[in-house]
Amino acid sequence: MKNIKKMLDEEVSSRNSSSEISYDKPDPLLIATQHKDETISLICALFAYGNAKLIVKFLDAFDFSLLEASDEVIKKSVSSYYYRFQNFKDVASILIALKRLKEVDSIENIFYEGYRREENILEGLWNFIEQLNAVYAYDSRGYKFLTGSVPKKINGAGTYKRYLMYLRWMVRDDSLDLGLWSKINKKDLLMPLDTHTFKVSQKLGLLKRKTYDMKAVLELTETLKKFDASDPIKYDFALYRLGQEKLI
Repeated sequence: MKNIKKMLDEEVSSRNSSSEISYDKPDPLLIATQHKDETISLICALFAYGNAKLIVKFLDAFDFSLLEASDEVIKKSVSSYYYRFQNFKDVASILIALKRLKEVDSIENIFYEGYRREENILEGLWNFIEQLNAVYAYDSRGYKFLTGSVPKKINGAGTYKRYLMYLRWMVRDDSLDLGLWSKINKKDLLMPLDTHTFKVSQKLGLLKRKTYDMKAVLELTETLKKFDASDPIKYDFALYRLGQEKLI
């Protein structure tokens, strides 16, 4: 494991640069970085599934000023918006929901409300999802895919990759991540597990679990804490790129 840690530490160091994310090396974090806003960043994270170039293309054309518009203007303005599982009604709904949420409290404070009880990231996430669904009730396959739901139990729960990636952006502060939040400790972050990091982590012996789920997220996070207990998720981007670029 010492050799694996050394290799990953070198990868983290070499990739900790703003040049690692660009239109040539697309990542939704590119668009989030341009705005440096917690709500816009969340939209970037929630739509972060599928081909990276197509994600960035969609987000690059997104009119984020609609977060300040009326419900009627939002619905009219996004009539041509769609992305994979989401049609224009789904896009309008997430904008309206997040606009209304801003009137309640900041996203950071809503996460922190759940997190602070036991310094548990998942409790913060469940609180956020509940609050988001409470401010605007909309039900469709595309919308529910975006916002997610609170699982009845961790066993069998998905990875919540897009939310955990968003938390990495908000909490960590380096040449890649935005560090817009101050109330959540980076030591408590969980791995934003996607197919790339899942496969690479298995190949490197960091993850034994065969199932792609929340239990795998927790197992991998615990393994990475042995490398850096104060910042285990610093390895996320390096592991992701190693898989995406087919280096491992």
